[in-house]
Amino acid sequence: MDFFADLHIHSCLSPCGDNDMTPCNICGMAKVKGLDILAVTDHNSARNLPAAREAAEAYGLLLVPGMEITTREEVHLLGYFPSVEAALDFGELLRAHLPGKKNKPSFFGEQLVMNSDDEVIAQEDALLIGATDLSLSEASRLVSSYGGVPVPAHINRGSHGLLVNLGLMPQEPFYPTVEVWRHLPCDPRALEGRHVLHSSDAHYLGDIQEREHALRLGSATVEELLHWMRSRKEVQ
Repeated sequence: MDFFADLHIHSCLSPCGDNDMTPCNICGMAKVKGLDILAVTDHNSARNLPAAREAAEAYGLLLVPGMEITTREEVHLLGYFPSVEAALDFGELLRAHLPGKKNKPSFFGEQLVMNSDDEVIAQEDALLIGATDLSLSEASRLVSSYGGVPVPAHINRGSHGLLVNLGLMPQEPFYPTVEVWRHLPCDPRALEGRHVLHSSDAHYLGDIQEREHALRLGSATVEELLHWMRSRKEVQ
C-alpha cells in the first residue's frame, strides 16, 4: 500500500523552528494536508516526541520518532527510532556530546518543550543547534545501537548535506536510505542501491509536505518503515 509521509519536521523545540510548530499544530496540519505518516525531527533532542505521539494518535496519524543530529563534520543525520522511549534515551546520551553552551533565545530562538495540550512545560537550556562531538560514523553506530536507522539528511543541499560537505558518499557505513532535497539536482551515482526520501524539513506549518511523497509499505507501522529503511534497494 502507498502511504503519504513527511519524515523531516521541526517543532518549536528546535531554535530555528517557528513557535507555532507545536505538536498539536504539526499533527493537525499534517492531517489537513492528507498525510498518513510524519516524523518530528528536532535538532539533537527528542523532548517534544511524547506530546507529538499523543497528538498523532488523536489525529489518526503514525508518528515515527525522529531526531536530526549534527555530527562533528557538520553533517546533518536523521535518526529514526522504534519508539519514543528509545529516542528519549538516545537524546539523553546525546546531551553529553553537545557543545556545552547555553541557548540565547533572543539570538538563536526559543527551545520550547510542550505537553499534549500545547502548553509550554519547559524551555531547553542547552544550545541544540550546534554540532556534537560525534563523527558521522560514530553517530550512525549509536543510532543503530538504540534500534534506530541513520539516514543522511538533504544530502545534496547546503553546507550540512553529506555530498556538499564531504564531496562523496562514504563506503562505510553504507546508508540504505538517504534524504534528497528534490528542488536541487543530485548525482544519481550516490543513490544507487538506496531508497530515497523526499521530505519538507519544515520549520513553519505551511511548509509541511502535501500528499507528494508516497512510501510503499505492507502496513503503516514504525517497525515496517524501519525495516524498509534498513533494506538495500533492489537494482533494476
